[in-house]
Amino acid sequence: MVRKFLSTSGVYSCNFDYLMKTMQYQDPKHSVNLASLILLALSSALLGLSIMLMGHHGHIELTTNFYGITDLASKSVFNLIAASGFIAIAVLSLLSINNVKFRPMLGAVTVAVSAVPLLSLFGSSMWIESLGGFPAIGSGQGVIKYMALLAIGIVLLAPNLSANKQKWINVVPVIIVLLWIGGMKFTLLEAKGIEDLVASSPFMSWMYSVWDLQTTSNIIGVYDLIAVALLVFAMFNQRFLLPAMLMSGAVFVTTQTFLFSWDAALTESSILSTGGHFLIKDLWYVINLFVIWHLAKQQQSAELY
Repeated sequence: MVRKFLSTSGVYSCNFDYLMKTMQYQDPKHSVNLASLILLALSSALLGLSIMLMGHHGHIELTTNFYGITDLASKSVFNLIAASGFIAIAVLSLLSINNVKFRPMLGAVTVAVSAVPLLSLFGSSMWIESLGGFPAIGSGQGVIKYMALLAIGIVLLAPNLSANKQKWINVVPVIIVLLWIGGMKFTLLEAKGIEDLVASSPFMSWMYSVWDLQTTSNIIGVYDLIAVALLVFAMFNQRFLLPAMLMSGAVFVTTQTFLFSWDAALTESSILSTGGHFLIKDLWYVINLFVIWHLAKQQQSAELY
């Protein structure tokens, strides 16, 4: 009766229409929250400062070689451009915390910074020739992580996309990296590649006392693939959402612990080594998961209403 009265008076109708409109068109502050912006600022600032202090390195040259522009400017110029892009993302992320007007600009810069290296995946230098090339990924393991950054940029740039589209945009990079790098764990090359990281970890080093090098890598790969399956299930059934978030999130959080357990990750001269760059990019996947979680919870609230 109260509902009928309010509806008749027009009060309930107005409030209901406004609420549904708000749920239909997600505001960016709901999908990319405070924690996400802080993580984006932190990761970008560390990458930008590290690149600036480190000077030119091979990963930048692989990208400029792909575009055929290596001879157009000095290595220091390309290094400054790369560093400036990340620092711009960090500054805009901080500005976007209190002023949503900066978020479209942040989205545009983020999309641009991520798209440039991602296109270089079409170059042969990113694949391991001895394993047959594509999809045996080598140098491109760090590059595919820009898919996570691209997804963040798209959501910031186009906040009026439906919740489902935003969720898929953010879950695809997570699925790809877990499927791809998880699949590589079944190769001896990758098993050797992660040995120093796993051996340095207080959470994972025990595995080598139980299993050999390849078996340990295989188990990690199986874990990644199970996380992929749960993420796919969660997109169609939210009962799988929590285990999917926990399993996939554990991968990226564990990666961050390597920054402190693996001696080669940090350097006094440039904060992060190139290996440290590889590790800290996993914070972008944590942001992807934050976005998926918040959007899913908003959808649940809308359905309950």
